[in-house]
Formats: sequence, structure tokens, C-alpha cells
Amino acid sequence: MPKEKDWVVFSKWGDTYGTSLSLPILIFGMTFIIINSPSTALSILEHQNSKTSDRPIVPMASDLVGWKNTTGFMPYGDTMRNHRRLQHRLLGTPAACKAFHSHVELEMHRFLKRLLADPESKRLKEHIRKTAGSIILRISHGYQVQETNDPFVDLAEKAVQQLVQAINPATFFVNVVPALRHLPEWFPGGSFQKTAREWAATLDDLAGKPFAFVKSQMAAGTAIPSYTSKLLDSDRTLSAEEETDIKWSASSLYGAGVDTTYAIIYTFFKVMILYPEVQAKAKAEIDQVVGNQRLPCMEDRKHLPYINAIVLELYRWHIVLPTAIPHRSTEDLIYNNYFIPKGSIILPNVWKMTHDPTIYHSPMTFKPERFTQPEPERDPRQFMFGFGRRICAGRHLADVSIFLACARVLSVFDITKYRDENGEAVMPDTEVTSGISSYPSDFGCTIFPRSENAGVLVQAELAG
Repeated sequence: MPKEKDWVVFSKWGDTYGTSLSLPILIFGMTFIIINSPSTALSILEHQNSKTSDRPIVPMASDLVGWKNTTGFMPYGDTMRNHRRLQHRLLGTPAACKAFHSHVELEMHRFLKRLLADPESKRLKEHIRKTAGSIILRISHGYQVQETNDPFVDLAEKAVQQLVQAINPATFFVNVVPALRHLPEWFPGGSFQKTAREWAATLDDLAGKPFAFVKSQMAAGTAIPSYTSKLLDSDRTLSAEEETDIKWSASSLYGAGVDTTYAIIYTFFKVMILYPEVQAKAKAEIDQVVGNQRLPCMEDRKHLPYINAIVLELYRWHIVLPTAIPHRSTEDLIYNNYFIPKGSIILPNVWKMTHDPTIYHSPMTFKPERFTQPEPERDPRQFMFGFGRRICAGRHLADVSIFLACARVLSVFDITKYRDENGEAVMPDTEVTSGISSYPSDFGCTIFPRSENAGVLVQAELAG
């Protein structure tokens, strides 16, 4: 497999061989299938989802550390379906997410305050990631994050960083030779077992400690309404199995949602510098619809088509999971005379789907107008949030968060190029990082209030 930006290499393979579906690729006894087109992805991962909704087993992460207990990495089966049912009930539709809009608006106001206090954006990445985590923890567990050294945020970030290492074959050979998972810790080469045991404790804490917090708050009558509290608030006594499903499905929301929200909002700031005409046009729309006496809210969304187009173009232009999270086939299947054997690992090349010039005109250019024209181009949400029974359960929540970030930041701030020590403006590049998750390369920018009144709006007291 390619070592860097494999999605670009897979895309070139598809262009060279003229196929939307790669021939089987055998690596260490595993069969990999690359999908390069939306129609093929939908046919295989949506229309045949009963056969293609499983996940590959990554021994270090899934079995030894225990990430198979989380929704995203869980094998396809009854427990996974129950997780999905719970998540769909409270987060699975735009209407269901309305109950949490006030939580997102509150945390976005806190985000604006952090930006106001850091005009040179020295901690921009930190502010965005803290905000993304704060939104999810408030919604999942009714927990308000501390400004510094928050124990739950630190715990969650620690677990996510451990996951990144645990799924890497180059870090743990047990991911290449699964039989090694039976190696004792004391045996030469078995030191990974100690690491797995320590990381499993971190993951258990990530699931258990916020869950215990909610239960204690409910017992005291002080719980903020959340995903967990709503599911625990039952007219009957829940079984241990039901509580376990609630606990793990809630903890799954952090790992699934923080990266996407963080990467898209960070991309937004870079794009506003690279395309100042987009920033100016967006501000004009906000000023006309919302004015300058209040911050935009979700009720304004239907009246802000250009902001919505920016959100869609952010989804298309920067793909956080370029090859998604792989699926695994549980049965043999046939697609257009292609044989896909049972146990195949299926990688949908989402980056190719959103940068295909036959689908999107000038795909490397950031152009929100592609979604506001009389015949808009294809909605990237059809593939950037995943496929079939593995589609992201928190996609509507992420969409609300990203819309409010774009609308509120542009309503009160100007975003301009960073100036170096010589006073020269520095233009960001368009590079992205390699890996399972892809992030924009680092950049500098300057953020300052559009007016004195904008600063007053940001400094206004928070409700809640």
C-alpha cells in the first residue's frame, strides 16, 4: 500500500485502468478492494449493506485495547445495531438534533471569546479542538468543559492518540500477524501486551468516568439534559446490558465526531485567507439577513444559502477520512462481474469521489457557488459521512456545529493573513497531512473584530 496520501495513488490507479473498482489487492493474506466512484460505493456499501457492514479486525486496537466496544469499530451484529438504534433515536435526524442546538450555540459563543483573546491565532488549533470536544461532551454527557486542564478532555484526547498508534501496522506487528496477540507479556516481543493493558484502562475510563458523572448528577437532580441522561431516564429499571450499550454508544461520539468537526473548522479558517472573495460574500449575506446586533443562530440557517454552500464546499474540498473507515464483507458478492470474496476489506476512496472532474467542475478550487447555481453539483454529504449501516450517527450534529462556526465567526471577525517578523503577509499553502485522518497543514492567521460592536457581542454574558 502507498505510504503517503494513498487516496491520491488510488485515484490515479482508477484513472489509469479506467475502472471504478480495483482488482483485489493481496497484502499479508488480506484482500483489499478500492472503490473510486459514488455509484459503485452506493451499490456495494448501501444496496448490499447486509453483506458489507462489518469492520476489519485490527488486533491491537480492536481486541487488545478494546475499541471493538465502540460503535465505529464494533463488528456488525446485534450490539452494533442496538448502538445505532440508540444514536438514531437522539441524534439521527435534524429534528432530533434540535434538542441540542442550544448546547452548540453556547459552546460556539465560548469559542468566539477564545478567538477574541488570541488575535494572532497562536492557539487556533487548540481553540477549535477544545470547542469540538466541548460540544460533544456537553451533548453526550451534559458536561461543561473547564477552560484549562479538563480531566475528561485530556482523557479523551489521550485515548484518541493511543488509537491512532494502535491501528498502525508499522507500530504494532500484531496488526500484521494476528496470532501474536496470544503471546504472553513476559515473552520476548510481547511488550505490546503491557501497552495494550494500559491503553485498555484509558479506554475503559473514557467510557466509564463520564457515564458515572451523569449518574451522579441525575441522582443529585442537577443533570444537564444529554444523550446519556435521556437514555437513562427510563420508567423501568434498565438491565446491565442496556446500561452498557448506553455507556459505550455515548463514549463513541467523541472519537467519531471531534476529528471531523476540528478538521473542517480549521480548514474553514485557511480557506477564508486563500479565498478572500468568499469571505466578503459570506459576510455580506450575514449582514443583510442577521444584521450586526446579534449573533446568527440555527433559525437563520434557511435564510443563509451562501453560508450553507460554504459548509458543503468545505465537506467536499477537504475530506477528513479520505478512504473512510474500511468495511469488511461477510459474504461473497458479485458487482458488475467483479467477484468480491468474503472477508475482503473495502476502502471507499471518498477523496476521489469529491475531486472527480466528471462530478465537480474544477474540483481543486474552493467554489461554494457550485451549490447555489440553478443546477447544483452533487451534495458531498452523500459520501463524506460514510455509507450504509456505517454512516456517521453524529453527522447532523457535526453539520450544526460547522454551520454555526462559519456563520458566527464571519459575523464578528475578519480573518486575514499572518504577518512574519518582517511584516510580510504569509499566504497559507493547500497541503494536507497523510494518515487515516487528514488535516490541513499548519498555517498562521490574524483574527480581529469587524467592529467595536462585534467585540461587544462576543463579550456578552453567556446564557447557560
